[in-house]
Amino acid sequence: MSLANEMHDTIIALVDGHRGILAADESSGTIAKRFAAVGLESSEEGRRSYRSMLLSTKGLGEHIAGVILFEETLSQKNDNGTPLPEVAAEQGIVPGIKVDKGKGPLPGAPGDLITYGLDGLAERLETYKAQGARFAKWREVYPISHHNPTRLGLRANAEMLARYAAVCQSVGIVPIVEPEVLLDGSHSIERSAQVNEQVWHSVFHALHLHGVALEHMLLKPSMVTPGKESPKASPEQIAELTLRMLKRTVPAAVPSINFLSGGQTPEEATANLNAINQLRVNSPWQLSFSYARALQEPALKAWSGNPGNAPIAQEIFLKRARLNQLAMLGDYQASMEA
Repeated sequence: MSLANEMHDTIIALVDGHRGILAADESSGTIAKRFAAVGLESSEEGRRSYRSMLLSTKGLGEHIAGVILFEETLSQKNDNGTPLPEVAAEQGIVPGIKVDKGKGPLPGAPGDLITYGLDGLAERLETYKAQGARFAKWREVYPISHHNPTRLGLRANAEMLARYAAVCQSVGIVPIVEPEVLLDGSHSIERSAQVNEQVWHSVFHALHLHGVALEHMLLKPSMVTPGKESPKASPEQIAELTLRMLKRTVPAAVPSINFLSGGQTPEEATANLNAINQLRVNSPWQLSFSYARALQEPALKAWSGNPGNAPIAQEIFLKRARLNQLAMLGDYQASMEA
């Protein structure tokens, strides 16, 4: 099978009109913070047990089409000795892999950041592919201030995303392109809309220059929301501005836009996705989700490291997946949270 056909099959599996993507790719530092919030120390066994519990949730594949895994998870197994990527695949969930190596300051652009990890990426992707990964994810982050992101920040981050995506497609891996505009700050929703438009425009310009096949990639953007220190916007306002900016910048060839939750509460992320899909008339893309904390947080609190809590944690986790599936269809109602 050709690489193009491999990626086409992966896209068909990930973009089916009624399922989203679970992000379970927290770095060691991030998951340590999540565990600490429920009184747990992060260990390899604890992370294995937690992620095994999530992926073993019966019926998860009815709502989740793909899962982004952290590198260590690819080689971990459940209590029965089955590799965790296979546990996901048995439910019809396509395994994917986070491939960036974290971020740091961008020299020459104070306040902007840049992500590391391109060195040796093709070789790493071949290894991940042999372990069952069929798609990948790379995240660039964009702080908002009165001068950020700078022109250099926009250009450099877009270049990294495009180079990563081109390498992925060269080995038959579908890239998820994640330009995250951060919620940190007191900026207005109008300022957020302006920055998101600049970011998405720069990213697709770079993808075009690097010859990335848009039909064989997914976009994982932020929603257009105000800074977390500003008054909250309504789901309807978030939906209107998000769709307006997407229509100005994202080509119709992209098969799916899977939003990140980016600091929203689980309920906010679901309500905002629902509003977007209720307003999505004539949008050319599937508008879905790729949530981490907004899917996992209630289940992690219920589990709290106790194996005996796994059944109730899985029930809570499955409910969040189902509610976000309904939001994909524009059929979610707040009363369903009860």
